[in-house]
Amino acid sequence: MQKGSLRQVYIDELKDLYSAEMQLVKALPKMAKAASNAELRQTFEEHLRQTSEHVSRLEQIFEMLEEKPSGKKCLGMEGLVKEGAEAISEDYDDSARDAAIIGAAQRVEHYEIAGYGTARAFAELLGEEEHISLIEQTLNEEKRADEKLTQLSTSISGDAAQSGESETEGRPRKASASKNSSHRSYCRVNQ
Repeated sequence: MQKGSLRQVYIDELKDLYSAEMQLVKALPKMAKAASNAELRQTFEEHLRQTSEHVSRLEQIFEMLEEKPSGKKCLGMEGLVKEGAEAISEDYDDSARDAAIIGAAQRVEHYEIAGYGTARAFAELLGEEEHISLIEQTLNEEKRADEKLTQLSTSISGDAAQSGESETEGRPRKASASKNSSHRSYCRVNQ
């Protein structure tokens, strides 16, 4: 691949990330407002502040490249934001809605981690040393946000599961119990 063509791929990747971040600047306040768990709400509010910094870093890179950040719409992020909006609008109890929002948010984080990882690799190949540290800062923040969501998911999903158990008390649970015991037996035999 010629350096010139990789440079254009790199710029397109950065434009895609810029569009994604701009969409998140609009989506994160809605996610924070919909979260019933205070720590989850605070996590979204903190990530909104970080997302503004991500936009600023990308703008710095575009300035160094003497390019404009606009002109490309990130369709992947658009779809992920729509999925998040669906999770918010579902008729779930509070902890189940929070669990659904976390799932949507983690898909967003994984998408961004992939995008920034790709951009970093392109910057390295193109010898864009000044860009690498800016991209890595954002990549590390995205990874930490994902880790925080995983931690919250454990407690919030546990609350949602307990809430669901109280709703299903008295109903037979033979199918899931036999499935779990079969799975445990299979795992023991195949260890």
